Amino acid sequence: MALHTDTCPGYELRFDPLTVSGRALSFPCSDKGEVDLNTLGERARHNYFFARAVVGREFGWPAVRRIDLH
Repeated sequence: MALHTDTCPGYELRFDPLTVSGRALSFPCSDKGEVDLNTLGERARHNYFFARAVVGREFGWPAVRRIDLH
């Protein structure tokens, strides 16, 4: 299942860092925040699982954001 098309807006699931020096992580997702793990590369999958595991310690609760694909 494709999560994005060229004709409609896409979405990302964004994990913002809890510290100023941290980096945010974001992943393509559906409008409901569902990430298709089959479309992610190995490193992105690893980062996704890491971010989920450390919510509340290194990252805040993730948010679904609309992104412009153009």
